[in-house]
Amino acid sequence: MSENIVSRQKLFKTREIVLIAMFSAVMAVYSWISVPTAIPFTLQTFGVFCTMSILGGKKGFFSILVYVLIGAVGVPVFSGFSAGFSALTSYSGGYIWGFLFLALVFWGAEKLLGNKLYIQIISLIIGMAVCYFFGTLWFMHVTKTGFLYGLSACVAPYVVFDLLKMACAVGISVRVKKYVRV
Repeated sequence: MSENIVSRQKLFKTREIVLIAMFSAVMAVYSWISVPTAIPFTLQTFGVFCTMSILGGKKGFFSILVYVLIGAVGVPVFSGFSAGFSALTSYSGGYIWGFLFLALVFWGAEKLLGNKLYIQIISLIIGMAVCYFFGTLWFMHVTKTGFLYGLSACVAPYVVFDLLKMACAVGISVRVKKYVRV
């Protein structure tokens, strides 16, 4: 009997690892779908929003961390098939690091307030703002520009699209969670 319990626990841990890896791959695929601009317009944020909405805070954070680490070691998972530490320190790299902060906001809200749908939506919006803030600060540092320029170049053109991607991701996650045990 105890052997059966151990195998169930092992399967659950294996299942979590598989989900984390799978959603890291999903983010990579979405990041390759890109419209080239100063800060590339990709479906990368859609992948991040799906990951967080479906997996939740803890598994979502680790999935994003795996995605960032895979890119850091040279696997071309970022927009434009870029990779390496140079991609993470480029003018748009702060937004990739910002995904981790988005995930921490989501995870913290989930821990403190629960995982109700409206909590998830609010925490995704706040997390997106934190990601924008961190990414814009990094953009300003790398390009030696001001905050207003950073906002106008890196945030203003993308807010509406990111909110639409967020709405789609949350809608999809509600459907997926009905049929799949995550």
